[in-house]
Amino acid sequence: MRLWLIPMIYVGASVALGLALPRVEQTFLPSLTVGLSVASAQAFLSAAASGMMAITGVVFALAFVMVQFSAVAYSPRLVSWFARDPLLYHSLGAFSATFIYSLCTLAWIDRGGSGSVPLLSAILVGTLLVASMLLFAVLVQRLTNLQITDVLHLIGDRGRDVIRSMFRPLDAPPPVERKNRLEAGDQARLAPTTQVITYSGPPRTIAQLDTDALVRHGREGGALIEMVSAVGDTLVEGSVVLRVRGGKDLITERRLMRAVHLGRERTFEQDPKYPIRLLVDIAIKALSPAINDPTTAVQAIDQIEDLLRRLGRRELDIGLSRDADGAVRLVIPMPTWEDYLALAFDEIRQFGASSIQVMRRLRAALTGLMDSTPIPERAQAVRHYLEHLNLVVEHSELDAADKAAALQEDRQGLGLTARRTETS
Repeated sequence: MRLWLIPMIYVGASVALGLALPRVEQTFLPSLTVGLSVASAQAFLSAAASGMMAITGVVFALAFVMVQFSAVAYSPRLVSWFARDPLLYHSLGAFSATFIYSLCTLAWIDRGGSGSVPLLSAILVGTLLVASMLLFAVLVQRLTNLQITDVLHLIGDRGRDVIRSMFRPLDAPPPVERKNRLEAGDQARLAPTTQVITYSGPPRTIAQLDTDALVRHGREGGALIEMVSAVGDTLVEGSVVLRVRGGKDLITERRLMRAVHLGRERTFEQDPKYPIRLLVDIAIKALSPAINDPTTAVQAIDQIEDLLRRLGRRELDIGLSRDADGAVRLVIPMPTWEDYLALAFDEIRQFGASSIQVMRRLRAALTGLMDSTPIPERAQAVRHYLEHLNLVVEHSELDAADKAAALQEDRQGLGLTARRTETS
């Protein structure tokens, strides 16, 4: 609903200016007029008002059709993301403001038989027209971003931003002293439960956590707050949201729930799994018999591999938060490296088992990921997925020649087979 305030502000401002500015001009600046005939000014303002409403209908009908088409072709979860683009609402506000102010100015043309056209109002209408045309051009350019390549890069960029903001590199110094980190967390979890906060209401998704507020509440109550539900989880009636352990004083449920931001759907904030989820959705939809577009799946794997390579070089164990004294005050469930691998590869492997192109690209992604991951345990987990991929190809319905082709590495899917260079 906040986005709808944008066009309402434009409309309110145009109405206020339409009622005030012409009166100010007539009262204090009667000599400032435009050297146009009354008929020409009326024709100009009438064309501006009627034209803006026509272009508003055409542009937004086209925009919503393209967004809906892209959602059907890519993923339904992208509909609201595109539809909530602030540019869309600023465009609607500018178009409406131009329409309304043109009508208001039209009412002051030849006011009282003066035969004059107010200068400032006419200039403002012209400025609004130019601004509307610029927004129209930017909006058309934005609609071209619905092409599959741009959509994949846009999702990948959001994922890279989330990874960069949430996880520190493995070679970076820790922000606080980490000795006995796990021991402190385990001891805190053994503390008795003093409060259990459950959710009541229609299904809602945890969109974001105010970790600073939760740590502060834990410190004030002398307790540890254990989040049972993670960011991205959907809460239903009776779901346990969090537990307070070892609390000396009760923390009001309202204060705790105020730090848990809920929404109707998942968001990118604090949820590095979500961009991977969207990319996988696009990949498996492209592999469906109705679409049968393995090349799009290969492009999605390009972005997935990049996100996993970045995650593989980051510290993923960030589930414990401390207060200023170093005491653990908040425990948040975080996905493990194996969770990311399962999300990224399981469904694509299942739906793409009959596609030589997808199998070759998956093999190249897993091999590159295994070589780029500096932690041996993570590399071993990737090796397990590579062995599983071999089994999938072996038990597939492909003939012997196709199986041999599917066992090759190819970053293009079907384009350039990776071969080892042997020297004699």
